[in-house]
Amino acid sequence: MTEKLDDLKTWTHQIDDVMHEIVREAAICDVKLLDPGVIEAVLQNNDSVCGHQNPRAFKKLRDMLMLGFIMRDKVYEKLGPVESEELIGTIRNKLRERMGGRLGGRSAAS
Repeated sequence: MTEKLDDLKTWTHQIDDVMHEIVREAAICDVKLLDPGVIEAVLQNNDSVCGHQNPRAFKKLRDMLMLGFIMRDKVYEKLGPVESEELIGTIRNKLRERMGGRLGGRSAAS
């Protein structure tokens, strides 16, 4: 049980760091990540979803999104689906509260 708790703390910190960087780069490019189809467009290297052109920040955003998906898969393997969804949901909600509607989609008030 202690090992799983230690894993949870480690993954929480790592995922939080990656998601924070994703939000930072999305804000620089003015990308509404939570709007339908936007994450897919970024992953396909389509910068038409940017409100502000910044090729360097867009590349980092794309790279961090890809890393986030890799990390999510590893968390599922290590912690299991229920714990993983709870962890990711908690971090996502924290980011929504911090960023409000700047990420698109539903705001924290919805």
